[in-house]
Amino acid sequence: MPVFNEAEQIFANVCTVRQLLASHNIDHQMLLVDDGSRDQTWAEIARLSETYDNVSAVRFSRNFGKESAICAALELCTGDAAVIMDSDLQHPPELIVEMERLWREEHYDVVEGVKADRGKEGLATKVSAGLFYRLFRRMTDIDIGVASDFKLLDRKVIDAWRQLPERDTFFRGMSAWLGFRRIQIPFTVQQRKTGKSKWTSRSLLKLAINAITAYTSTPLYIVAFLGAVLLVFAFVLLIQTLIMKIVGVASTGFTTVIIIQLLIGSCVMLSLGIIGIYLARIYEETKRRPRFVISDVQRQDLLER
Repeated sequence: MPVFNEAEQIFANVCTVRQLLASHNIDHQMLLVDDGSRDQTWAEIARLSETYDNVSAVRFSRNFGKESAICAALELCTGDAAVIMDSDLQHPPELIVEMERLWREEHYDVVEGVKADRGKEGLATKVSAGLFYRLFRRMTDIDIGVASDFKLLDRKVIDAWRQLPERDTFFRGMSAWLGFRRIQIPFTVQQRKTGKSKWTSRSLLKLAINAITAYTSTPLYIVAFLGAVLLVFAFVLLIQTLIMKIVGVASTGFTTVIIIQLLIGSCVMLSLGIIGIYLARIYEETKRRPRFVISDVQRQDLLER
């Protein structure tokens, strides 16, 4: 479970999941990754690890983001399989039982929870999310429109994930890229019992940009295509201008010139911006900084098994 500022409900939520798994005789450990919470989340996590002998946890030195928290969980987990789920229980824990059965009895390597209903999201959130998923599908040929981070991964999938070297990750897209034998099961996003989502419009926009640029280079090809279109447009305009000059009907065309200048200038700035984002990605990757920094650990013995 990646956790960020969930002091109000993390203890109760972890207890809920533990009781569910225990009631179905599913042998398990729980690993919580505190993504630099600024409230009393770590104190509650420490209380959990002291109360239960199968709960371990790590705390980041600062907020590195959910993607880094997932990476830490997959690098540190020691089980035959792992389930990634949100700590606010918007991913229904009851589904873990069916995930475990499909993995154990039918030998699926990846069991993906897909959203049958996104819950009570605002109109703006649903529209922007739909736009992002359509854009991502067109650029990558992978449909993650109903996908979520709620997944069960077999040990061999986890080991394959660990071999991916990039620092800037997008879990949903990269886990799909890995392949393996997989199956999807639908779920309805649950309402939070307390608090509110930590995702803001800014963080969602940043996630969308990171997801596309970390997963595909298609926007760079779009820049090249845009340049080709503008070249053809400029050539046609050049021919028209020469013809009008020859026949003596050329006019000042001030408005046309301004519109063309604005169009070309906007395209150039947009193209430079896209190229700049990819250059920044290359810069970040070449620094080879770690995806996260751990400052505290609870139940180190569980992580070393």
